Amino acid sequence: MAASASDNRVPSPPATKAPTFFLPDFCASPAVFAVVLIAELVALVIALARQALHENFWADLAGSSLFLLWIGLTCAAVLCRARPWLQTMRASRAAMIAVALLVATIGLVSEVVFQVGQFVTGNLGEDGPGFFPRQHAGFVLRNIGVGFIVSALALRYFYVSAEWKRSIEQEALARIRALQARIRPHFLFNSMNTIAALTRSSPERAEQAVEDLADLFRASLSDASARISLKDELEIARTHQRIEQLRLGDRLTVHWDVDDLPMRAMVPSLIVQPLLENAVYHGVETLPRGGEVSIVGRRQNDQVHIEVRNPILSQSGYANREGNRMALENIRQRLELAWPGRARVETEQREGEFCARLIFPYAGDELVHG
Repeated sequence: MAASASDNRVPSPPATKAPTFFLPDFCASPAVFAVVLIAELVALVIALARQALHENFWADLAGSSLFLLWIGLTCAAVLCRARPWLQTMRASRAAMIAVALLVATIGLVSEVVFQVGQFVTGNLGEDGPGFFPRQHAGFVLRNIGVGFIVSALALRYFYVSAEWKRSIEQEALARIRALQARIRPHFLFNSMNTIAALTRSSPERAEQAVEDLADLFRASLSDASARISLKDELEIARTHQRIEQLRLGDRLTVHWDVDDLPMRAMVPSLIVQPLLENAVYHGVETLPRGGEVSIVGRRQNDQVHIEVRNPILSQSGYANREGNRMALENIRQRLELAWPGRARVETEQREGEFCARLIFPYAGDELVHG
């Protein structure tokens, strides 16, 4: 049997990725922008609170902004460089070391600012800027104390936020795996009966059907969070089509129009095959003469659209059938897990036709890694 395996077999999914580190990536531009924005807001609050102590509000705001930006960006640079190293440690140890690094950075920056102030005021005397600190120990120790409190609170927030996000993802994965493990008995029984009938009349076709069935089970039992190329996902759907074609014969016709799809795009597994399975089981199989399933895919700007249309009996409630509804919910959760808030599943039922449409983002640099 292994000798006749085709070259287009469904590949095994990649290994599960490691859990996300709780500390944000301060090398990324969104994190740097957030640091700048927070520093400016804090400087504005401090300047407003000290307005009665300073005659020139704008000079005080400028000095506070410059100092806080210097501290914020320096701390962000330190965490950016230390993050790969901290990722190798336990979360508690990484948090303690990160706090120590931030406090040391704040103390060093404060010392540099004080020394610069001493140099400027020493050269310019009373004409120098009035926002430089006068008390050495009080200025540095005060900043270290405030920095320790803020750093500890910030890292605690990052940790709790990461744990909350991880728990949400794990809950979604658990629901997906529960739906994924629910293999429809009718499909398995029908497939085995078809294979049994072919073992004598056409052993080669029976062997191919066994291999196709094994590929489908392998894909069904794979990691729910793993991504595969869109080309491989469509091959899984074509594998399902071959098995159903053996049973339904001329009653089933599948029209594929997917040449315009970006085949190297990485997508969650089993987002197209369940739609084809529903289209056959709830649609074509219920019609005396069968029918045609149409699978059309297009790339529109930075989005991918995939439609699966199938004929249905002239009755209402097709979209609310338990099997169809569970498959659609499974796919919705897979897309939401992959692209939170940026992907969706649309359904449309007209007289004698049902359409399920997948819409998800695509970046041009998404390539198959392997």
